[in-house]
Amino acid sequence: MIERLKSTDKPLFSFEILPPLKGKSIQSIYDGIDPLMEFNPAFVNVTYHREEFVYKKREKGFLEKIAIKKRPGTVGICAAIMNKYNIEAIPHLICGGFTKEETENALIDLNFLGIDNVLALRGDPIKTESHFVPEKGGNEYAVDLVKQIVELNNGNYMDENIENANPTNFSIGVSGYPEKHFESPNMKADIKRLKEKIDAGADYIVTQLFYDNKKFFAFVDSCRAAGIDVPIVPGIKPIESMRHITFLPKFFNIDLPSELTDELDKCNSNDEVSQVGAEWAIQQSKELIEYGAPCLHFYTMGKSTTVSQIARAIF
Repeated sequence: MIERLKSTDKPLFSFEILPPLKGKSIQSIYDGIDPLMEFNPAFVNVTYHREEFVYKKREKGFLEKIAIKKRPGTVGICAAIMNKYNIEAIPHLICGGFTKEETENALIDLNFLGIDNVLALRGDPIKTESHFVPEKGGNEYAVDLVKQIVELNNGNYMDENIENANPTNFSIGVSGYPEKHFESPNMKADIKRLKEKIDAGADYIVTQLFYDNKKFFAFVDSCRAAGIDVPIVPGIKPIESMRHITFLPKFFNIDLPSELTDELDKCNSNDEVSQVGAEWAIQQSKELIEYGAPCLHFYTMGKSTTVSQIARAIF
């Protein structure tokens, strides 16, 4: 993957999908991918959602903590996508909820399946946590996860008794935040943390969604000034509903440009919002291509209609 990002003479197209809700079939994934295949995607990211917990009352007032998993894991989904479409499927690997041994086992499974690209993330806290709490015996930060993957790439497994171990060959992506991670005190500190991930062995950066290209350009300039020279892929999420206008800034800790909100304020329906969002994303994409972005990465959230409209206008 890293070689494609470095050597491409025209911008690549990629997108992210959500695993289906528990009880849904793999066909729901295919239905979201099929309309986007005409644009020759370079890769598809598959998110991972941590287990969540519920408490059920038992006899004598005791509460039992029960783990639930709302979505299937990414390993099988990635294997299915690669088998059906013959394209790169990149799973999210997260720190939360996994010991280092469990992470190593997941990486071994991915390696056996020929999935050699991963996106290494710390992950978000679960709903019952006020802040991120690492698993006991797990990685605390994304940089720790990157280091563990690099160790496997060097043939170093946790079991020191393994002799002549075969090294893996994972290409490692990490996240970047044009408007900084919400936990960082400032952009300078955030870039410093990002540089640590690159120095640890990450190969490329995929950014959080944003709507003001000037912030992305400034982010790239700050990265380059800090000595980060890997490809930086901008993440784009078209606004598709009235709910998005308030939900996206709050959930992702981002700003919407006043020019965009002025147009959205004129909308009276979700269809009108979606059209404004698509037009904004098309202009945003064209400017990013002119700037020299190696790839445009779209967050579909399981819906491909608007992304298809955008891709048709720019690819």
